[in-house]
Amino acid sequence: MESPERRKEFSPEQLLNMIPLKETDNLLDFGAGTGYFSIPAAKRIQGNVYALDIDAAMLEIINEKSMEEQLTNIVPVQGSMEALPLSEGSIDIIIASLVLHEIQPLAPMLQQMKSVLKTEGYLVCLELKPKESFEKAPRITLEGMEREMKEAGFQVTEKFFPAESLYMLVAQKTE
Repeated sequence: MESPERRKEFSPEQLLNMIPLKETDNLLDFGAGTGYFSIPAAKRIQGNVYALDIDAAMLEIINEKSMEEQLTNIVPVQGSMEALPLSEGSIDIIIASLVLHEIQPLAPMLQQMKSVLKTEGYLVCLELKPKESFEKAPRITLEGMEREMKEAGFQVTEKFFPAESLYMLVAQKTE
């Protein structure tokens, strides 16, 4: 996940430059893994970065990194993808990187994300484009993700193609 090749192709800093992130925001890194986005985001904002993952070992890695970097605004959250353990309207931006394609059905999760977002909050979705030759891989097309987001009450405000194999949608909570 954190290979130099991946960083070169699309660094976390590049993503953070592309989204409407304010210094006072609270951010949820959904499926945080080893903190690929959590650590750089925590350096940019004064609000909290909630690093959510189901794997306690991943959260331990994030803890170690945040101590090394002397970051005090990372909140590790161990939780299942079925129930977000955050209060309603508490998050300004959710980053979901390479994780939403794993969730079936997706609609209930998007509803939960919408409820933890503040009014006019943003959901940033980064996904791999499906490859025609790998139909067994659980991936979702840009059009499919956009449709799911619209049905959940999000408005896609921007689309980016940061690398040949990636797409990124920035969607805003509409009501």
